[in-house]
Amino acid sequence: MIDLSSKQRAFLRSMSHDLDPIFQVGKNGATPELVEAISEALEKRELIKLNVLKNCADEPRELAELIAGRSRSTIVQVMGKKITLYRESKDNKEIELPKSKK
Repeated sequence: MIDLSSKQRAFLRSMSHDLDPIFQVGKNGATPELVEAISEALEKRELIKLNVLKNCADEPRELAELIAGRSRSTIVQVMGKKITLYRESKDNKEIELPKSKK
């Protein structure tokens, strides 16, 4: 996981605005198979959105932290039942983040 500056986070949020969720988390929660599939999708796309279904017992924020930790990704945003995650790709890098002032 990397620490994103507010400028980088805003940049990624603007990019994710038009993305459709590619995964749905249901009553089974964050299974190892789901986390593996999310990790593979992050390697290909770098920025993805998830949808938490109503039958999921976990809170979206807690679920986002769990999935981000297991997939070594960074939470960009949790809004309602939508989670946006980012992880820089090793082989398919397409997103160039703005420089942080660190």
